Amino acid sequence: MLAVADSDSYLKWAACLLGDLPAGCVTELVVVRTPIAPSPEQIVAAVNGRAGDPPPVLSARSVRRLAERTQPDVILVACTGPVVDVLVAEVLDGLRPRPVFVSGLPGISVPATEKAWIFRSGCDLFVVHSEREVAEFSQIAARLGGGGAVGLARLPFLRPELTGAAGNRVVFATQAKVPREREQRERILLSLAELARRRPDLDVVVKLRALEDERQTHNERFHYQRLWRELGEPGRLVFAAGPMQEQLQQAAGFVTVSSTAALEAIAMGVPSLVLSDFGVSAEMINLVFEGSDLLGTMDELAAGEFRAASESWCAANYFQPAEDNDWAGLLAGLAISRPRRPATSLLDGPEHAAGRRRARLRVEVPPKMLRVGYRAKRRMRRYLKSLT
Repeated sequence: MLAVADSDSYLKWAACLLGDLPAGCVTELVVVRTPIAPSPEQIVAAVNGRAGDPPPVLSARSVRRLAERTQPDVILVACTGPVVDVLVAEVLDGLRPRPVFVSGLPGISVPATEKAWIFRSGCDLFVVHSEREVAEFSQIAARLGGGGAVGLARLPFLRPELTGAAGNRVVFATQAKVPREREQRERILLSLAELARRRPDLDVVVKLRALEDERQTHNERFHYQRLWRELGEPGRLVFAAGPMQEQLQQAAGFVTVSSTAALEAIAMGVPSLVLSDFGVSAEMINLVFEGSDLLGTMDELAAGEFRAASESWCAANYFQPAEDNDWAGLLAGLAISRPRRPATSLLDGPEHAAGRRRARLRVEVPPKMLRVGYRAKRRMRRYLKSLT
């Protein structure tokens, strides 16, 4: 299997997914060069020793040449939606023998969206991580057509053999997309600072997805570390990057708005809190936590009131029994049979040509070499904000 990732979250997902393949599989992991490609430090943190040496960052043409040379049975396209479409439909099209194309989503995908399915409809297998997600995406597939099978895999970075060490650290997992407003983010920081004031025995850590000068899967308009400086650093907070797992192994508590890292905390037995102050909705990406017993407020955060997730909720969401995970079996069947009729992309046709040209520009041209006019830049910014 050749795995191709384009950003930090997809790289982490790909590295973990490769590690969960059956013994004997030969794997290779690379990063395709785009404006959101992770920095060397992000790459090391994402793979966290799972894939041997840090994967190289290659141009799209180099990815094509690598696939031609190694002739993989399977290509895992672990990328944002538009990049998946361009890689499968153009960059990697025409490989002989044709590999099985696999894609998926690297975290919480409730509610399922048509856009996520459409961009990946040229793939033979679409991997998600809960029974609810399988059901919702299967309904979309039945309604829209296109695509291949929908497979279930446990989120590969949920490591039940690891446990928190009941340490002295409270970890806040940041996200680029939510909450969107500056004032909302400042309120979170002030609640964390209040917790640190009340509990001098605790180290309160803001776990960053990326440093201020690093790119990530989604653009972050109001970076927490910059906001903290602009607030005058009114308290005792620690800002840290690096692997989430290292933080959770020293955690006494975990808090987020809706980060997938909440699932890592649950798996490791770390008491947690999912903030509901800004609403529980698809926009906040936290609908899935309804019924989890984890939803709470910033007042509860300031008081250090963390809790355990409901066992029944866990069984229905991301912690299904291992025997229910069918993605590897589906993949093996596809690799053996090599379907003559590949998945049908819903983005074929001239009406999608302009969007694909813009996506191709993202994939094939390094950021420092981009020389486009004002209107093209404006289109690019809108495009990046819409990534799935």
